[in-house]
Amino acid sequence: MAHIWQALRSGEWLTASRVRAYCLILLALAGLAIVGWIALSHDLVDRNGKPIGTDFSSFYTAGALALEGRAADVYNMALHHARERQLFGPDTPFYGWLYPPSFFLVAAPLALLPYALALAVWQGLTFAFYLGVIGAILRPARQQHGAIGRLWLAVAVAFPAVFINLGHGQNGFLSAALLGAALVALPRRPLVAGVLFGLLSYKPQFALVIPLALVAGGQWRAFFSAGVTVIVLAGASAALFGVDAWTAFFASTEVSRKLLLEEGNVGFEKLQSTFAAIRLWGGGVTSAYMAQTAVSVLTVAATAWVWHAGRDHAIKAALLIAATALASPHILDYDLMLLAPALAFFVAARPDARFGDFEISLLAFVWIAPLLSRSIAGVSYIPLGLFAELAFCALVLRRAALDRASHALGAPRVAQA
Repeated sequence: MAHIWQALRSGEWLTASRVRAYCLILLALAGLAIVGWIALSHDLVDRNGKPIGTDFSSFYTAGALALEGRAADVYNMALHHARERQLFGPDTPFYGWLYPPSFFLVAAPLALLPYALALAVWQGLTFAFYLGVIGAILRPARQQHGAIGRLWLAVAVAFPAVFINLGHGQNGFLSAALLGAALVALPRRPLVAGVLFGLLSYKPQFALVIPLALVAGGQWRAFFSAGVTVIVLAGASAALFGVDAWTAFFASTEVSRKLLLEEGNVGFEKLQSTFAAIRLWGGGVTSAYMAQTAVSVLTVAATAWVWHAGRDHAIKAALLIAATALASPHILDYDLMLLAPALAFFVAARPDARFGDFEISLLAFVWIAPLLSRSIAGVSYIPLGLFAELAFCALVLRRAALDRASHALGAPRVAQA
């Protein structure tokens, strides 16, 4: 037992050969599952009557309605579902559209393509974007440490949330890539970073932490650049698809909040937030909101403190991404793609690959958690994804505090010398 504890503490159990082997096993299993899933489908509909790419069928339907001049109808559940059944068959389940009209700028061009090609283009391009951003984040570590240089691509490709996102045809690749790219660009190109932050506005639930962190860090150019980008996107979508689409969107948010968040129509085991955990455990809506508010406030305060006082940009970036996930009540398991750039930034903060006690084991837990989060929550009511978010935020905050203490001790010594 003592040997196991020591191995977990030092991280020596996770050798480079084991990392490679675990990644290859996951990739092989996922590849077989995807090939089998597609092979057993008929006319792009699987054996359960669901379109291949599930949630992407909603994106495609929304884009088609927008091209037909019916963008506002996307926010009418009955009309949206009727169009989905026209496209994919009368037994197609309802896949809702919760995004603001600015996301029509992505969905409408995709709807010009045949469905299979649109799905392939969407997932292929956003996946390549995600890999490019992870590579950019890890560039210093790849150059300084050979093992990171050899393993980073396999670890990024085999990250379990990748398979969840592929299965749902979702936008997790794009969200992770935009947020990671914005933070890569921020130190030297704050205006570009602001544009990238603004492009993420199709996920308004992620907007709680980012603006406050930018203000706390004095990143005013990025802050205003992001604001201008959001305004431009809103204006462009209103001009192309009609102002009534925005009116319909705002009118639909109350229904969406009640059905999908409070009543858990999507399934509380799929949600990875504090709010969902309380509801999963049988707590009431009020208790869930109170718990989520407490976690969100603490998360925002901690992030603002690190961004105001911290010096290591990689640590600040890792915390901002993790806090963005933790502070939102509406985050699904495919949104755990955000943990990929967060983990990459944490590793980039230690390009020499020298980690503290338990850090490697905790990083491994956070990496694997998306694979098991939905199934474990559904069977045992243990919100593994939420625990991974909490563990990672605690890990980054600990590292930020240690770095600040080290700097505080070092400054007087330098002055004395």
